[in-house]
Amino acid sequence: MPSSPSSSAQAARELLGAKLRALRESHGISGRAFAERAGWKAPSSVTMIEKGQRTITARHVELWCSICQVPEQQRRRLLAEQAQVAGMWVPYAQLNRGGLEAAQKSVRRLYEELTVARSYQPKVIPGMGQTEAYTRAALTGVLVEQQVDSAEPEEEIEAAVAERMDRQRLLARPDARWFFLLEEPVLWFRPYSARLHREQLLHLLELRRRPNVFVGIIPVGADRRGVHPEEAFDITDDRLVTVELVSGYLSVTQPEEVALYMATWERLWALAATGTAATALIRSALDRLKEGQAGV
Repeated sequence: MPSSPSSSAQAARELLGAKLRALRESHGISGRAFAERAGWKAPSSVTMIEKGQRTITARHVELWCSICQVPEQQRRRLLAEQAQVAGMWVPYAQLNRGGLEAAQKSVRRLYEELTVARSYQPKVIPGMGQTEAYTRAALTGVLVEQQVDSAEPEEEIEAAVAERMDRQRLLARPDARWFFLLEEPVLWFRPYSARLHREQLLHLLELRRRPNVFVGIIPVGADRRGVHPEEAFDITDDRLVTVELVSGYLSVTQPEEVALYMATWERLWALAATGTAATALIRSALDRLKEGQAGV
């Protein structure tokens, strides 16, 4: 697992920088000589890029390839790696630059093409399993917490809610399977009204009835020695892991790292109550919501 929100992204940047350094050194070009050919006054810029201490852009890769006169095929590989590194860590300020609706639409194609989706949540209901009211409340919080600049906040939220609700129609795809794995406290957490929370729990019961949707809930009393709660993450087709953290959005595509998340998923899923046992846990949470709290 990543030891910090952007540790995987930083490691990937350092690896790319090391490749650029090896490329320069293999051609017998010193850092100072490279800086001169690049038209840079400070040779330290070369060092910072090659050590991954600053963002490595496509222009940087093109510059290294040009000065070192690398073959076209190698240039394309390095540019592809740079594009992958650049997309690994996206701060929310960047993700939401085009507004909440645009941020929701940015992942639409991923959901349209996947065949197996796995979502682990220790704190909230996954987006694809939320009711319209829950989504509206959640995105209203996002607008405030992530300081999204919007001239028309209500319209912005409604457009984003509509996009997510439309995306949920993809749950009906016969060629895709959807796994939702929740820690039991998610059923109890009430960031919104009791009425809204009750509707959400009832919606979870409805989701369980779909033939291609699987809901697992890890009971608080599960014997989980050696298996601790993790940060929320989503796995798409054993090839992509996405993690939403406090400051940004992390994408992991390196096979060895994806494999670590897959192994973690298997350990967590093995603890989960499924089928009628999951239904019983949801109904138990519903029982906690007394009729007198319905308007709270």
